Amino acid sequence: MAGSSTADAAFYFDLASPLAYLAAERILHVLPGPVEWQPVLAHELSGAETFEAFRCREEEDVFRVNVAHRASEFGLQPLRWPNPFPFDSTLAMRAATYAKSIGRTVPFAQAAFRQAFAGGRSLGEPDNVLIAAAACEMHPAAVLKGAELASVGAQLDAATAAAAQAGVSDVPAVRIGSHVFVGEESLRQAAALGQGAAT
Repeated sequence: MAGSSTADAAFYFDLASPLAYLAAERILHVLPGPVEWQPVLAHELSGAETFEAFRCREEEDVFRVNVAHRASEFGLQPLRWPNPFPFDSTLAMRAATYAKSIGRTVPFAQAAFRQAFAGGRSLGEPDNVLIAAAACEMHPAAVLKGAELASVGAQLDAATAAAAQAGVSDVPAVRIGSHVFVGEESLRQAAALGQGAAT
């Protein structure tokens, strides 16, 4: 299929999103080819779920139960919610952008997601971000220094703007060629397109 090769595929994520966590745990097994993992700031996207706009506590409880159920369906560790949730992911996302610059995006993102949603630790706390970094052999001092660089912040802002221009309105999202699939449940559609492109 023209324009759909998995050689041009990207996974957009924000470490504050439990739905992006579910997608991150599955994407390497679901898509048939290499995928670029791209950190973006979800709150800068046009349709992003903030996880703060629930109409009532019951609606929030239903959401949490559904996410935990899907984690169980996928055979993941029992989901533990960080406190607070939602948390400010700015430092974590800058660290993820630094990790991308040194070729460590996937291991860092996986470790950070698991800190947040399997370990129940807020990535708004610098120590928890550094624990995730240490788990994938990134030196804490280098991560902090890298995350503070103006160039890293500029890269994250540029990546977010480029994602929005490509049609990414929320995370998780997968782009295969010019096709963009938004939402954790749309991963199957992306996989079907990717498999069609690979044949």
